[in-house]
Amino acid sequence: MSSSNQYNILIVEDSDTLREGIVRVIEKMGQRAQHLSDGSQALSLAQKNPFHLIVTDYKLPGLDGISLLQKVKEIAPETEVLVITAFGTIELAVDAVQKGAADFIAKPFSPEELTLKVKKILERIKEREELSRISEENVYLRDQFESEFNFGEIVGNSPVMKEVYRTIEKVAKGDSSVIIYGESGTGKELVARAIHKASSRSERAFIRVNCGALAEGVLESELFGHERGAFTGALKRKKGRFELAHQGTIFLDEIGDIPLQTQVKLLRVLQEMEFERVGGEETLQVDVRIIAATNKNLKAEIEKGQFREDLYYRLHIIPIHLPPLRERKQDIPLLTDFFVAKIRQDLKLPNLTIDDGAMEKLRAYSWPGNVRELENVLERAAVLCDEERIRAKDLPLMVEQREAADFLPTNGLDLNQTLESVERKLIEKAMAEADGIKTDAAKRLGIKTSALYYKLEKYGLLKLAR
Repeated sequence: MSSSNQYNILIVEDSDTLREGIVRVIEKMGQRAQHLSDGSQALSLAQKNPFHLIVTDYKLPGLDGISLLQKVKEIAPETEVLVITAFGTIELAVDAVQKGAADFIAKPFSPEELTLKVKKILERIKEREELSRISEENVYLRDQFESEFNFGEIVGNSPVMKEVYRTIEKVAKGDSSVIIYGESGTGKELVARAIHKASSRSERAFIRVNCGALAEGVLESELFGHERGAFTGALKRKKGRFELAHQGTIFLDEIGDIPLQTQVKLLRVLQEMEFERVGGEETLQVDVRIIAATNKNLKAEIEKGQFREDLYYRLHIIPIHLPPLRERKQDIPLLTDFFVAKIRQDLKLPNLTIDDGAMEKLRAYSWPGNVRELENVLERAAVLCDEERIRAKDLPLMVEQREAADFLPTNGLDLNQTLESVERKLIEKAMAEADGIKTDAAKRLGIKTSALYYKLEKYGLLKLAR
């Protein structure tokens, strides 16, 4: 409705002297105002030409100020109204505010007092317009992503991601087992959910199991359920995830971490769609679609004797390979816009933006933690930045692209110094990839959690842990 902070303002006052004085105050503020002396004429004009602000006297010929206020609010609820009242008529002022007036001002008033009142109302209008603009941008971004750049919440417009979308659409039509390969943080679960959502099972349950997070005995109970008394602490019968996923989809995340004994039982489910609860004798039959995911090379695990070859071929009917973020860097600006829009809403930061310097830094980084790391980095930067603007200085030091030579010390080839530099950077990357969880980071680094704690303390990196 406005541009360059110019607003449509109407002055309604039957005193020529006062009306001209108000107009001069408005013009001194850099605004332009139309002016009338009759309430009925003002309403007629407002019906044809919506105003941002109407400054009206309470007593007017034709239509009084309160009636004008009420009728204007009916046809243009966003129009703000400042009511002028006579000195000592506080009841009238309260009545005006209760009926929708932005504020009131009592005669006699100074130009400074009027300026302050009008300024506050215009600031409120400006803030509302900005919030509306950002809201419209968010809707546009969401619609743009949903229609052109993503499948569900998977964002990307690169050729490799377009191929992933095509595969999702094809495999969603059937019931064949799917296995999704990709590094941690590439969005394997999002792909699994997208397949389920586009399938004929979409109205049924989508059940996720993190196979790598559960010990062997616990995993069997989670997958197949257990009977009362099956083990210490089994106080009642519990349904397993396969039962809960009946006629829906079960997503077996980190399938490469399943113990060999459990792999045997899982193979039977894939072959026969039947199983027994732990401690039970009743054979249960289910109808589920199986989608698995792993960040491991399962063929290498087979060679090491850690994964059954027959289970591999049961799962590997339709493979989907998710590329790491470093192999689709052209999607980084799109992903960044998507996450910034999401963070605006989640953290209630309606004006959050990111400058070109920060974007260049994001595009240059190799992202070992992939899309998940990008989202975490942007969220932290949003919390720590000033003026709701993410700049390069707000990003972690690790978000830099470095050549191998950069690890070499500048004062010689000191081996200990070089090794410590590399070790520190690997720890920083592992902590970022693990979102600050020490046990997860230690697992990625192949060391004990106690050893990682010592190194975090040694390099002053305990602040990265949570």
